[in-house]
Amino acid sequence: MDDALWDRLPFEARAEVDELIAVRRHVQAIAVMRERIGEPRPSIHDCVDLLEWRAKVLRGQ
Repeated sequence: MDDALWDRLPFEARAEVDELIAVRRHVQAIAVMRERIGEPRPSIHDCVDLLEWRAKVLRGQ
């Protein structure tokens, strides 16, 4: 999956989001996405889609 939101996140924020997802801190991961991605701010639904995708990646699926 080529996710434009993921590409917009700074490298450090990507690592932080992955760490939060790994410890099941999903709400915090979404907050980091929305705060660090810049304008235009993504919708909650877009962030949830990104979170689900990253969770699958981290599980090796």
